Amino acid sequence: MGALLQRRDVRKATSPWHGPLSYCAAAMAVLAVVCAIGLVVDGRTLMGQGVWLKPFKFAISLGLYALTLAWMLGQARRWRRTLWWLGTVTVGGFLLPEITAITFQAARGVPSHFNFATGLDETVFMIMGGAAYLGWLLTFATGVLLIAQRRVDRAMAWAIPLGLAVSLAGMSIGYLMTAPTPGQVEGLTKGLSLTTIGAHSVGAPDGGPGLPVTGWETGAGDLRVAHFVGLHALQVLPLVAIGLRLLARRFPVLAGAGTRTALVIVAAFGYAGLTWLVLWQAQRGQALVHPDALTLGAAAALAGLVAACATTILAVSARRRAPSAGLGGRRRVPAAA
Repeated sequence: MGALLQRRDVRKATSPWHGPLSYCAAAMAVLAVVCAIGLVVDGRTLMGQGVWLKPFKFAISLGLYALTLAWMLGQARRWRRTLWWLGTVTVGGFLLPEITAITFQAARGVPSHFNFATGLDETVFMIMGGAAYLGWLLTFATGVLLIAQRRVDRAMAWAIPLGLAVSLAGMSIGYLMTAPTPGQVEGLTKGLSLTTIGAHSVGAPDGGPGLPVTGWETGAGDLRVAHFVGLHALQVLPLVAIGLRLLARRFPVLAGAGTRTALVIVAAFGYAGLTWLVLWQAQRGQALVHPDALTLGAAAALAGLVAACATTILAVSARRRAPSAGLGGRRRVPAAA
């Protein structure tokens, strides 16, 4: 009986990634392929872009989110049942309703976001908004439980919750887009019935010239940039921890867990700073590809601060290793009896 329980514990400790989230990520990959085909065979456009571009982008983004969260939940050793249910509700309450609404509107050839043209469009947008709020809360709850996990790799133990924290901040930027623009506020004040409420552009109407694939505005500020950058901290910071662990095999200065942990924390604050920087740039009505001197100066200061912190951490680590490396080459010979 004891051996049976031990085998069950081993299976739990080595269980695969979260199943529903993994299947959801696979479904998103299939949808991305379908949307890519739609971009080729369907000539309809919306605001100057193919109608299938938005579901294509969201399928990739939400697929990465689902895949990363599936891996994170697979690493958990405590509250596994609770985390399994949180992940499952995330699929049914956030990911699938969000992508279904976007794809449904794309098939109809109408905007999915900020669309109040008809009762159906308003209902679809409200469903998306409710799913986004639920997704934020579920991600927050998952992050709280993941913080308390015990991990051998201390750098990863910091990378996961910090990645989730920055990702939550990036998700929150989406709510800024739902606020009425000054022109829309004026229309609502006059009692007009608007077909569009909210925008991702700052300083110009949505639908202006944009970058390839992303569609980010090139003639105005675009809140989607910060939303995208912040959201994907969920993938970037754990990848930083994994990369540092791999580099430690070749560079002894990274061998210490404390050194790698400190570098992950610096990377997290640098990434959060980058998210704030592109948000600040967009809110001033400035396109990502046309930064002014103020934006470039802030970017240089952020890069310099991150580089200085990382350099200091590596220098301290190297000094700590130097005495032990020097003693390592000499063996103490015991005196003859």
